[in-house]
Amino acid sequence: MAKKKRSRIVTLSKVVPEKASSDCYEGNHLDDLLSKLERSIESAKNSKGDLLEKIWIKHQFAIGVNDVTRVLERMPRGEVQVHSKEDPETKSGLRRAPLVPLQAVLLAADCNPRWLTKHIPSLASSRQVPVIFVKDNKGGSLRLGELVKVKTALAIGVKVRESCINRTIDEVLRGNAVVDDDLEMAVKTPCNSSSNRSLMMES
Repeated sequence: MAKKKRSRIVTLSKVVPEKASSDCYEGNHLDDLLSKLERSIESAKNSKGDLLEKIWIKHQFAIGVNDVTRVLERMPRGEVQVHSKEDPETKSGLRRAPLVPLQAVLLAADCNPRWLTKHIPSLASSRQVPVIFVKDNKGGSLRLGELVKVKTALAIGVKVRESCINRTIDEVLRGNAVVDDDLEMAVKTPCNSSSNRSLMMES
């Protein structure tokens, strides 16, 4: 009797929800996506002021599975993502940094083992945050890492900052091409320079 129970548990554990293939970028489409994001990141850097690059990048992105999961869990379920103007208290009475919601999540679809990231699509869906899957012959995490100046990144959450980066993600999600002239114009005109002053007040 015990053997039957064990075999049933093993069978159930193999059931993994499938993701839509249309959400996955690979090959030339992946190269094009990452190239546009790299250019928009360089354009947005014009507004970083005196912030160190590493700190500025952390203000723009949630990097890694743990960080992405933590931000998603703090976001309200199924509601429009907005900046929190209050400083919510933790159970210990300490003040949390204002919540900066995620616009989208970039996720390595070819990571191994897959259970490391399999909770993110459903968690993101419950917060109405779209997921963009990337795949590059088991090297998706390396490609994402290059984007944010780290060795590897299984997941990257793009924070809502009203920047050039957000505009690029918005175009990607709508399936429209990002015009190169728009990015060149952004290089000459700093993106969201007014909101940069608030970065020093948030973590």
